[in-house]
Amino acid sequence: MKDLHDYSLLHHNTFNIDARCRRFIEYENVEEAQYICKNLSADDQPLMMIGGGSNLLLTADFNGTVLHSAIKGIEVMSDNEDEVKVRVGSGVVWDDFVAYAVDHNWHGLENLSYIPGEVGASAVQNIGAYGVEAKDYIYKVEAVDIQNASRVTIDADTCNYSYRQSRFKQEWRGRFLITHVVFRLSKTFIPKLNYGNIRAKLQEQGIERPDARQMRDTIIDIRREKLPNPAVEGNAGSFFMNPVVSRSKYLELMALYPFMPHYEVDADSVKIPAGWMIEQCGWKGRSLGNAGVHSKQALVLVNRGGATGNEVVELCNAIRRDVKEKFGIDIHPEVNIIRK
Repeated sequence: MKDLHDYSLLHHNTFNIDARCRRFIEYENVEEAQYICKNLSADDQPLMMIGGGSNLLLTADFNGTVLHSAIKGIEVMSDNEDEVKVRVGSGVVWDDFVAYAVDHNWHGLENLSYIPGEVGASAVQNIGAYGVEAKDYIYKVEAVDIQNASRVTIDADTCNYSYRQSRFKQEWRGRFLITHVVFRLSKTFIPKLNYGNIRAKLQEQGIERPDARQMRDTIIDIRREKLPNPAVEGNAGSFFMNPVVSRSKYLELMALYPFMPHYEVDADSVKIPAGWMIEQCGWKGRSLGNAGVHSKQALVLVNRGGATGNEVVELCNAIRRDVKEKFGIDIHPEVNIIRK
């Protein structure tokens, strides 16, 4: 277990912002997580749980205690001819787990390849990409209740998962230290090709019916082409959530923008890509101070070098105002903004 004071979080956030916390505690197993919960005091408040920091924007030093899981391990819980249930430590790097699953012919997560962060955060954020969400495969979440240091196992159905949301982000915020996530994966590979430019990318390679490894490699290629490397330009991937609007609002916009990309959600609602709207507002590739909008993907805000968290927030707010003015739609950050 690590227990450090006045600790820099520079290497714990992919925006590469050098903010500090009063105390940093890292646990390597369930028992250490329970020990921490039993010994937290009022002096440790407020608490902040982080994973890989790939969905985090720090706007100031954090005057509290940061808790981070370093629990590793991938363990098969049950296995039959149709599916496998696998228990994964919350500190496992997400893409390492996806690669492991593909190598073992466990299917479903291929479209979530190359998403930064750690497994524990996938259960909090309900990460998603290219038509797939983590909630589609999460079976249970194991955690320690900070209030009484007890171990709990939570069914996925109880987590109220929705688009980039869960009870861990709402009423359970700050209550649990996630230790493991149990996934239910299929032994049969069924490619999901109808989102973004997946089919076009496969056709470029002469692939009509991809296998799981080809699918994973294609998703990785797409993400590398569109998204900046955080080591070069600090970023948190997609900064905004794609808004879901009523069908009447969608029809109103289509009358004005007949080539507007969109994705059907259900009979009453449609998802509009926030990146497209941001680009239509002229923000793609532009900067505001040391913060900017990525030149290849307008959904991504970047640290051009030396940006503060507040500069990124100012850019975020300017973009939101312009999108609201042009389209009449509120877009909201997907990134967790930590304010002073």
